[in-house]
Amino acid sequence: MKETTTSSSAPSRKALSKIACNRLQKELGECQLSPPQVPSIKPPIASNGTVIEANGASGTIYANETYQLQVVFPEHYLTEAPQVNFAPPAPLHPHIYSDGNICSAETIGD
Repeated sequence: MKETTTSSSAPSRKALSKIACNRLQKELGECQLSPPQVPSIKPPIASNGTVIEANGASGTIYANETYQLQVVFPEHYLTEAPQVNFAPPAPLHPHIYSDGNICSAETIGD
């Protein structure tokens, strides 16, 4: 898993609050002690975007594929969810749009 911080031409976002930074550091520590079965996030985590490389799950049509996810943590992380999108090329999946946006649970089945 490779993670890098990116800069973009998008408008700059406000910095994460101290509470949000502390929470992300705590979550990172927990991931390092007990790695999840899904991709993990490694430092640095930046409010302007973190790119996470994830490998497709073995035994699926996504096996042996590597995908990049753009994760943006909002200023009020903890009460607001991070934005997560696939960087092009996005995997072909009914809940992932061609631009990399992930279908929310509220729109599944509409």
